[in-house]
Amino acid sequence: MNNAWLSIQKLHGKFVAAASSLQSPFLFLFVRLYWGWEFMEDGWGKLHNLPKVTEYFTSLGLPAPGQTALFVSIIELVGGILLVLGLFSRLTGLVLTVNMLVAYVTGDRDALLSIFSDPDKFSNAAPYMFLFASLLILIFGPGKISLDTLLERYARKP
Repeated sequence: MNNAWLSIQKLHGKFVAAASSLQSPFLFLFVRLYWGWEFMEDGWGKLHNLPKVTEYFTSLGLPAPGQTALFVSIIELVGGILLVLGLFSRLTGLVLTVNMLVAYVTGDRDALLSIFSDPDKFSNAAPYMFLFASLLILIFGPGKISLDTLLERYARKP
Protein backbone atom coordinates (compact mmCIF):
# COMPACT_ATOMS: atom_id res chain seq x y z
CA MET A 1 0.00 0.00 0.00
CA ASN A 2 2.82 2.40 0.85
CA ASN A 3 4.55 1.84 -2.53
CA ALA A 4 1.25 2.40 -4.33
CA TRP A 5 0.77 5.67 -2.45
CA LEU A 6 4.28 6.83 -3.41
CA SER A 7 3.59 5.96 -7.05
CA ILE A 8 0.35 7.96 -6.96
CA GLN A 9 2.18 10.92 -5.41
CA LYS A 10 4.88 10.78 -8.11
CA LEU A 11 2.27 10.56 -10.85
CA HIS A 12 0.38 13.47 -9.31
CA GLY A 13 3.59 15.50 -9.11
CA LYS A 14 4.28 14.90 -12.81
CA PHE A 15 0.72 15.84 -13.69
CA VAL A 16 0.94 19.08 -11.70
CA ALA A 17 4.28 19.95 -13.34
CA ALA A 18 2.85 19.29 -16.81
CA ALA A 19 -0.29 21.35 -16.12
CA SER A 20 1.77 24.17 -14.58
CA SER A 21 3.94 24.34 -17.68
CA LEU A 22 0.79 25.31 -19.63
CA GLN A 23 0.05 28.32 -17.40
CA SER A 24 2.10 30.88 -19.31
CA PRO A 25 1.04 29.80 -22.82
CA PHE A 26 -2.58 29.71 -21.64
CA LEU A 27 -2.36 33.23 -20.22
CA PHE A 28 -0.56 34.45 -23.32
CA LEU A 29 -2.35 32.70 -26.14
CA PHE A 30 -5.85 32.45 -24.84
CA VAL A 31 -6.57 35.05 -22.24
CA ARG A 32 -4.33 37.95 -23.16
CA LEU A 33 -4.38 37.70 -26.94
CA TYR A 34 -7.97 36.63 -27.42
CA TRP A 35 -9.60 38.82 -24.81
CA GLY A 36 -7.22 41.72 -25.43
CA TRP A 37 -8.32 41.60 -29.06
CA GLU A 38 -11.97 41.43 -27.98
CA PHE A 39 -11.54 44.47 -25.72
CA MET A 40 -9.82 46.34 -28.57
CA GLU A 41 -12.62 45.52 -30.98
CA ASP A 42 -15.27 46.49 -28.46
CA GLY A 43 -13.57 49.81 -27.68
CA TRP A 44 -12.97 50.51 -31.38
CA GLY A 45 -16.61 49.75 -32.16
CA LYS A 46 -17.79 52.06 -29.40
CA LEU A 47 -15.50 54.86 -30.62
CA HIS A 48 -16.98 54.59 -34.10
CA ASN A 49 -20.55 54.54 -32.79
CA LEU A 50 -20.32 57.13 -30.01
CA PRO A 51 -23.81 58.58 -30.67
CA LYS A 52 -25.38 55.13 -30.23
CA VAL A 53 -23.26 54.35 -27.14
CA THR A 54 -24.08 57.78 -25.71
CA GLU A 55 -27.78 57.12 -26.29
CA TYR A 56 -27.49 53.77 -24.50
CA PHE A 57 -25.60 55.33 -21.59
CA THR A 58 -28.27 58.05 -21.42
CA SER A 59 -30.96 55.36 -21.18
CA LEU A 60 -29.05 53.85 -18.24
CA GLY A 61 -29.06 57.20 -16.47
CA LEU A 62 -25.26 57.49 -16.41
CA PRO A 63 -23.84 60.93 -15.64
CA ALA A 64 -22.26 62.79 -18.57
CA PRO A 65 -23.17 60.00 -21.01
CA GLY A 66 -21.18 61.45 -23.93
CA GLN A 67 -17.98 61.80 -21.94
CA THR A 68 -18.58 58.45 -20.24
CA ALA A 69 -19.04 56.75 -23.63
CA LEU A 70 -15.77 58.23 -24.87
CA PHE A 71 -13.97 57.31 -21.64
CA VAL A 72 -15.20 53.69 -21.66
CA SER A 73 -14.38 53.33 -25.36
CA ILE A 74 -10.81 54.50 -24.82
CA ILE A 75 -10.37 52.33 -21.71
CA GLU A 76 -11.44 49.25 -23.65
CA LEU A 77 -9.40 50.06 -26.76
CA VAL A 78 -6.18 50.97 -24.92
CA GLY A 79 -6.72 48.27 -22.30
CA GLY A 80 -7.09 45.68 -25.05
CA ILE A 81 -3.88 46.85 -26.73
CA LEU A 82 -2.03 46.68 -23.41
CA LEU A 83 -3.36 43.17 -22.74
CA VAL A 84 -2.23 41.94 -26.16
CA LEU A 85 1.23 43.38 -25.53
CA GLY A 86 1.35 42.20 -21.95
CA LEU A 87 2.30 45.69 -20.79
CA PHE A 88 1.14 47.04 -17.42
CA SER A 89 -0.95 43.90 -17.34
CA ARG A 90 -2.06 43.78 -13.73
CA LEU A 91 -2.95 47.49 -13.67
CA THR A 92 -4.80 47.01 -16.95
CA GLY A 93 -6.56 43.97 -15.49
CA LEU A 94 -7.67 46.07 -12.52
CA VAL A 95 -8.99 48.92 -14.68
CA LEU A 96 -10.83 46.54 -17.01
CA THR A 97 -12.23 44.57 -14.05
CA VAL A 98 -13.67 47.76 -12.57
CA ASN A 99 -15.01 48.70 -16.01
CA MET A 100 -16.79 45.34 -16.34
CA LEU A 101 -18.16 45.49 -12.78
CA VAL A 102 -19.63 48.90 -13.60
CA ALA A 103 -21.05 47.40 -16.81
CA TYR A 104 -22.77 44.72 -14.72
CA VAL A 105 -24.08 47.22 -12.16
CA THR A 106 -25.40 49.68 -14.74
CA GLY A 107 -26.32 47.56 -17.76
CA ASP A 108 -26.93 44.04 -16.44
CA ARG A 109 -27.98 44.58 -12.83
CA ASP A 110 -30.54 41.75 -12.95
CA ALA A 111 -27.86 39.32 -14.12
CA LEU A 112 -25.49 40.53 -11.41
CA LEU A 113 -28.09 40.12 -8.70
CA SER A 114 -28.88 36.61 -9.91
CA ILE A 115 -25.30 35.39 -9.43
CA PHE A 116 -26.45 32.82 -6.84
CA SER A 117 -30.13 32.38 -7.66
CA ASP A 118 -29.67 31.97 -11.44
CA PRO A 119 -25.95 31.53 -12.25
CA ASP A 120 -26.73 30.90 -15.92
CA LYS A 121 -28.23 34.37 -16.22
CA PHE A 122 -25.11 35.83 -14.60
CA SER A 123 -22.71 33.91 -16.83
CA ASN A 124 -24.69 34.63 -20.01
CA ALA A 125 -24.57 38.40 -19.52
CA ALA A 126 -22.37 40.35 -21.95
CA PRO A 127 -19.76 41.48 -19.38
CA TYR A 128 -19.15 38.00 -17.93
CA MET A 129 -16.28 36.71 -20.07
CA PHE A 130 -14.66 40.14 -20.22
CA LEU A 131 -14.80 40.31 -16.42
CA PHE A 132 -13.44 36.78 -16.09
CA ALA A 133 -10.51 37.46 -18.44
CA SER A 134 -9.70 40.74 -16.66
CA LEU A 135 -9.71 38.99 -13.30
CA LEU A 136 -7.43 36.23 -14.59
CA ILE A 137 -4.82 38.76 -15.71
CA LEU A 138 -5.22 40.82 -12.54
CA ILE A 139 -4.72 37.79 -10.30
CA PHE A 140 -2.24 35.64 -12.25
CA GLY A 141 -0.39 38.28 -14.25
CA PRO A 142 0.45 38.23 -17.95
CA GLY A 143 2.53 35.06 -18.10
CA LYS A 144 6.13 34.68 -19.23
CA ILE A 145 5.49 35.78 -22.81
CA SER A 146 4.83 39.47 -22.19
CA LEU A 147 6.47 42.87 -22.29
CA ASP A 148 6.03 43.06 -18.51
CA THR A 149 8.24 39.98 -18.09
CA LEU A 150 10.77 41.29 -20.60
CA LEU A 151 10.97 44.67 -18.85
CA GLU A 152 11.27 42.95 -15.47
CA ARG A 153 14.21 40.86 -16.72
CA TYR A 154 15.86 43.94 -18.20
CA ALA A 155 15.40 45.89 -14.96
CA ARG A 156 17.10 43.09 -12.95
CA LYS A 157 20.23 43.06 -15.11
CA PRO A 158 23.20 44.82 -13.49
